[in-house]
Amino acid sequence: MEQQSARLGRPRSERARAAVLHAADDLLVEVGYAAMTVKGIADRAGVGRQTVYRWWSTKAEILLEASADDARQELAVEPTGDLVAELAAYLDALTVFLTRSHAGAAYRALIGEAQHDPAVAALLADHDVIGDSARVILSRALGADTCRRTLDQATASLIGPVFFWHFTGRDPALLDTAALAETCGRQLARRSGTSGGGGSAD
Repeated sequence: MEQQSARLGRPRSERARAAVLHAADDLLVEVGYAAMTVKGIADRAGVGRQTVYRWWSTKAEILLEASADDARQELAVEPTGDLVAELAAYLDALTVFLTRSHAGAAYRALIGEAQHDPAVAALLADHDVIGDSARVILSRALGADTCRRTLDQATASLIGPVFFWHFTGRDPALLDTAALAETCGRQLARRSGTSGGGGSAD
């Protein structure tokens, strides 16, 4: 009976969860991170604060989950057998995510908050939204058994230039993602000892 009750209750809980995540996205765009409150999110979602606190402790946790949900979709790249093409597609998607997506706006707000709030910094370190999406592609190139340190270094090489470009206010239209993908493809080919796929290595 308990399991059946849990199943029957799940759709309503999922609707409430989705409403909270959407409310957080909307409020971020409308009032900014500093002015957001858990109460404001709950009111906008049409749920009680206790409902919110059942799943999250802070507004940062809500925003991170909202961002992560969308990032998994927006940054997903299907395998094609051409590593450089996959990397370029990912960097293009990352550019759109960081510059035009509501989920990306949430992520940028959290990055900014993390610079002076250790709790938010720890939250981002424990739930690496962007790194997780990049490591999916990099694991395909380097192998599923590649150690985490190597994957992290490859991730930094792939996304670091994009972060620098966008977080320093440069024009996204001037970022050459194809060239970045080509460079990263060569680096991955050297590490994995392969040709890099799709002619990505010399």
